Amino acid sequence: MNADREAASVQVEPPVRRPPGGVAPGSVAPSGVAAGDAVPGGAAQGPGLDEARALELLRRAGVGRVVYTVGALPAVLPVRFRLDPLGGVLLSTEPGSELARAVDGAVIAFEADEVDGADGTGWCVTVLGRAEVRRPSPAPGARAEIRIAPELVVGRHLLPGAA
Repeated sequence: MNADREAASVQVEPPVRRPPGGVAPGSVAPSGVAAGDAVPGGAAQGPGLDEARALELLRRAGVGRVVYTVGALPAVLPVRFRLDPLGGVLLSTEPGSELARAVDGAVIAFEADEVDGADGTGWCVTVLGRAEVRRPSPAPGARAEIRIAPELVVGRHLLPGAA
């Protein structure tokens, strides 16, 4: 894809960082990206999504993708999710699943979006943070809950453009 055309078709909101418990925007996240920096990939900055708007859009989406590693290789899994009142991403899984084993205590990514297939417009929100697996009660059929504590929230508007 032509990088200039790609850059013209995406607007990026500066990242918003919050270590667990919350810190004012502008602090440096573990990734080393400072507030206002361009997101890797050369996307053009412009009016975009602040954290509140990004989380509002994320609440509308029912399915997203969790990105983690298995044996040092990247893995992406589509999942249903919900947000807690603090913006934490909550996933449900089988106790002892590969996902639960792989993410417990790890820094992972979660992404959800809404894109119009006809013109490519829409939005994309990525949450980076440490995952915590909460073990279920011993009741039969109980599921484990994974909470991703938001340390970095990045929202993007997708603009129409040629591919």
